[in-house]
Amino acid sequence: MAYNSYEDLSWSEVRDLFRKWREDNERRSEDVVSLWEAVLEEKQQKLGNERHLILEQVIIAALDCGQIDVADSCIMSLSAEFPGSLRVQKYRAMRLEALEQYDDALDLLDAIIRKDETNAAPRKRRIAIMKARGRTADAIKELCDYLKKFMSDQEAWHELCNLYLAEGDYAKAAFCMEEVLLHNPHSHLIHQRLGEIRYTMGGIENIEIAKSYYSQAIKLNSCNIRALYGLYLCCGHISNSKATLSKRKEAQKLGQWALSQITEKTRKKSKNDKSDKYIQALDQAFGNMDLKSN
Repeated sequence: MAYNSYEDLSWSEVRDLFRKWREDNERRSEDVVSLWEAVLEEKQQKLGNERHLILEQVIIAALDCGQIDVADSCIMSLSAEFPGSLRVQKYRAMRLEALEQYDDALDLLDAIIRKDETNAAPRKRRIAIMKARGRTADAIKELCDYLKKFMSDQEAWHELCNLYLAEGDYAKAAFCMEEVLLHNPHSHLIHQRLGEIRYTMGGIENIEIAKSYYSQAIKLNSCNIRALYGLYLCCGHISNSKATLSKRKEAQKLGQWALSQITEKTRKKSKNDKSDKYIQALDQAFGNMDLKSN
């Protein structure tokens, strides 16, 4: 929601609002730029130590919105206070990115890395530029090199997973998500994502692994409908595979349970009167999970 009634907000209220958005990791770029220009820009000397954080917040928001003049003004303010700052140099590189002057941005980022090899931010910006230019293979190589130095960066592992998925390399994507799982073993979404990757890879062994991941996701969050659907699909494959009869019976029973949970939870939350019809069609599409003799 855009803020149009600026006269109702004091500079301190806008400051608190900006702080809340930062703490909640909300970009709200259009609102940030609008409120900055309408309220905070003329009152920035009252912001105290928080002024620098707000200037950085406005720079990123302005670049998101393509308002380069606003970003330039904030960068100049920071540069005047912190001449030679590598952090300010990073924002200059981001400005060049926004203008699609990628080669100049890469040169500036390389200069920052040479001055401080432990600085992760410019290395990530390099990867972002390669993605923006459609050079996925180069982005993967750069990200692999980055992870050799910063192995515990969960966001980087997640991003590498997405890049491998874009290239159709599911085995490497699964490895990356397993690294993320080591840092967040209680995240139902990560288990769900691993289940989806293994299911996509296909083959009875991967389907069995996917079933385990989906089951753990449901154990961690019983309301995860997507994981319930995934579990149902896995059980459908196993019950009609050449697995042993005991495994097929177990899969059939588990799949019927998953479908009953989907039906119950969908009926409670869905406002669509046809939800039961759709679930019945799903059940019929997989043959009601009848066991086939092999």
